[in-house]
Amino acid sequence: MAILNVSLRGTAASTSSSSLPSWPHLSNSVPFSLSKKPVIAKFPNTTILSPPKLRLQASFGKKTRASLSATMATGGQEVLPPALTSTSDPPTLFDGKTRLYISYQCPYAQRAWIARNCKGLEENIQLVPIDLQDRPAWYKEKVYPPNKVPSLEHNNEVKGESLDLIRYIDSHFEGPSLFPDDPAKREFAEELLSYTDSFNKSVFTSFKEDRTEAAGAAFDYIETALSKFEDGPFFLGTFSLVDIAYAPFLERFQPFSLEVKKYDITAGRPKLAAWFEEMNKNLAYKKTRRDPKELVESYKRRFLVNFLVTAC
Repeated sequence: MAILNVSLRGTAASTSSSSLPSWPHLSNSVPFSLSKKPVIAKFPNTTILSPPKLRLQASFGKKTRASLSATMATGGQEVLPPALTSTSDPPTLFDGKTRLYISYQCPYAQRAWIARNCKGLEENIQLVPIDLQDRPAWYKEKVYPPNKVPSLEHNNEVKGESLDLIRYIDSHFEGPSLFPDDPAKREFAEELLSYTDSFNKSVFTSFKEDRTEAAGAAFDYIETALSKFEDGPFFLGTFSLVDIAYAPFLERFQPFSLEVKKYDITAGRPKLAAWFEEMNKNLAYKKTRRDPKELVESYKRRFLVNFLVTAC
């Protein structure tokens, strides 16, 4: 194990990333690799590069923060636990651990799952998947009375609602900020987050009623939104909670539209096409993705047989 004894002064620094906000770098940044022998190093006014996934940043007299790229936040492949059913025993509730209750199939739960991964919290927030077709009675009785996912057990409380949870995870846990400081971007972020339900309902309705022109208007709105900021391919230029809010639904709309409706939602929308390309490079997000064929079959069953939009 490498041993580091480092004297730090100056302003905090972090990795730069096209997919996450960046902070100013120090001028004397010295990356180095760790050997198997103990190492003692003293570098004034410098940055430490610490493998495998974090570049630490420190400042004299200030709280140390950790920053990581969304594409690096989840180094190894996480072993996903099986979904709990009506015959499964509950976890030991309110024992001090933080748990995120999800369904692997639910796009609302996927939002919170992505946020957890992008913050690098795989070891801090335990996934507890629920089988929505065979829900355990204890989940409603002891965990979350609304009986929906996602929900988050933290500090002896359980919170729900996906958009509220991604904000909560971002603001209450360590890791890179997923919400901008820039006032103009924050204002636009609120507008986009408030539009998510309207967007989803427009697309759902168009699929059900076979009205692709209605879906086209909704996707045109997304294309326009992606064109507002030029400092990156995401909704706010850099990767944020807004991308997390839309990703699970766009992930489902794209293959279903193409295979079933013969409608390519990226055709004539280069910004949306670029967004998909960049999102697919994000390992934290990719670990939450389902097989597109599975998604298409699921949507076929829902849209083609008396589809009703409901929360998970």
